[in-house]
Amino acid sequence: MQEQTDVPPMKLAGLEPVAIGAGSLFVNIGERTNVTGSKAFARLVLAGQYEQALAVARQQVENGAQVIDINMDEAMLDSKAAMVRFLNLIASEPDIARVPIMVDSSKWDVIEAGLRCIQGKGIVNSISMKEGETEFRRQATLVKRYGAAAVVMAFDEKGQADTYERKIEICERAYRILVDEVDFPAEDIIFDPNIFAIATGIEEHNNYAVDFINATRWIKENLPGAKVSGGVSNVSFSFRGNDPVREAIHTVFLYHAIQAGMDMGIVNAGMVGVYDELEPQLRERVEDVVLN
Repeated sequence: MQEQTDVPPMKLAGLEPVAIGAGSLFVNIGERTNVTGSKAFARLVLAGQYEQALAVARQQVENGAQVIDINMDEAMLDSKAAMVRFLNLIASEPDIARVPIMVDSSKWDVIEAGLRCIQGKGIVNSISMKEGETEFRRQATLVKRYGAAAVVMAFDEKGQADTYERKIEICERAYRILVDEVDFPAEDIIFDPNIFAIATGIEEHNNYAVDFINATRWIKENLPGAKVSGGVSNVSFSFRGNDPVREAIHTVFLYHAIQAGMDMGIVNAGMVGVYDELEPQLRERVEDVVLN
């Protein structure tokens, strides 16, 4: 197996460069500038209150987000126009624009419009084989042309990967297409092996966190250069409304996922605690749930 060190680090940039390689610390990607994930942010954008919406982005950066994820996929919005407007506003605010941007949309035209606005080198969130290999190749080729990195979802023609076996099978297939056919830089591939909610009361959901962690370890050992990311808040979705428990779940989950090689994650910067500071009894209970 090729040593990870043969592959250069991933280089991103807002107004300032960020290198993510083998020795890097975990990268926090701010999640609050997302209309599908934050009702407060969605309200501001829908009301056209872009100054206040910018304050949300600024707060994420102040709270330690090294990248910010921006998503404008709301039925009542002209997503493309909103994305362009918001990114252009960010560009005029150096304290926000210093960090790289993750352009997040399920609509390809919105992603492309976003890529045309960002300075430096950002990340596309996301591409996948959901619509087959031909469309996947086309999108990957365009991302490469725009000079961005790409989040690749563990999603194929059959749907989302929810087991360890499917996660690694899809990620390996996507990696081979990207590296061997599209000539996409391996260090710019970020796999998202799908974090699903645990402790839902449904037996087969109990292993979701473990499957993600094991898939992460496999990707880091077998797909040289590839990074691993995921939406951390998803894991605790069953406990929404109970922030202390959610925070404890995120903290324990990340502790184990980062040990397995997870490079970055979409988090509410400021909503992840320190593993060793968790109350021991709570930590033990949460550990049982996360590790099934």
